[in-house]
Amino acid sequence: MERKIGFIGIGVMGKSMVRNLMKNGYPVFIYTRTKEKAEELLAEGANWKASPKEVAQEAHIIITMVGYPHDVESVYFDDNGIFAGAGKAKVAIDMTTSTPTLAKKIFAEAEELGMDALDAPVSGGDIGAKNGTLSIMVGGSERVFNEVYSVLSVLGNNIVFQGEAGAGQHTKMCNQIAIASNMIGVTEALVYAKKAGLDPERMLTSISTGAAGSWSMSNLLPRVLKEDYSPGFFIKHFIKDMGIALDEAKKMGLELPGLALAEKMYKSLAEKGEENSGTQALIKYWN
Repeated sequence: MERKIGFIGIGVMGKSMVRNLMKNGYPVFIYTRTKEKAEELLAEGANWKASPKEVAQEAHIIITMVGYPHDVESVYFDDNGIFAGAGKAKVAIDMTTSTPTLAKKIFAEAEELGMDALDAPVSGGDIGAKNGTLSIMVGGSERVFNEVYSVLSVLGNNIVFQGEAGAGQHTKMCNQIAIASNMIGVTEALVYAKKAGLDPERMLTSISTGAAGSWSMSNLLPRVLKEDYSPGFFIKHFIKDMGIALDEAKKMGLELPGLALAEKMYKSLAEKGEENSGTQALIKYWN
C-alpha cells in the first residue's frame, strides 16, 4: 500500500523535508498556520488540508515539525488537532524539539486511540533538511520505528532508535548541550583570530580538519565570514531548547554551567533584536 504522509509545519526545515518526501514518491498532505508559506510546495504537488485534524484523517503517517512545545500540544490535542482526526493503526511522528514529558503524553494518548507515536527530533539544520542528511533521534516503540524507517531514511542518514517514549527528546537535549558550548568556542576562536590579525579563512582551513573541527565550525563560521546570519536554526528556538535542557537537568539534580552561559549569551542577543537570526549570529555578542 502506498503510504500517504501528512506534514504539519512548513518552516525553514519543514519545507525541504516535504520536498524530499515528494521527490521519493510519497503523496504529502500539508498544513501550516500561514498558508502563504506553503504556496511553493502546493505548486510542486503537495496537497493542502485546512487543519491538523484533516491531515490526520487523510494520511497514514503524520509528521509534525513546529516551533515550541505549546505548538506541539495544540497541534495534537486541540479540537481540530491530530488526535481528533486520527484513527487506529496510524503513526504520528513529532520531529519538533520538545519536552520529554510531552513526548510521553502524546505516546500515551496515541496508545489509548489505538495508534502509535514516536518522538523523533532532528539535528542538521537547513543544510541537513535540504540534503536529506539529518540526524534523527527516536523514542517510542522499536517495532514502530522499524515500520517507518524507510520514511525516516528519506529525511536523514543517521537514524538511531534511542529507547522508550521521551528518549528521542532527551537525546536531542544532549545534542543541544554539546552545540551550545561549541558555538561559544568556535565564535571565540574567530574573534581571537581577527584580533591577532590572522586571515580567518586560512585559520579555519588549518583548524577545521583537526581536533578542533566540528559541524558548526565547518558549516556556520563560513556564513559568519560572509556576514550571512540567515537562520538555518533560529536563535529564538535555540533559547527554547536550552531552556528545556536546563529544566530537565534541574529535575535530575545536574548543574550545567556551560549551557547556562550559552543561554545567557543568546538571550542577550535576542534582547537586541536577533531572535530571528541564525545561531551563528552569536559572533555579534562581541560587537
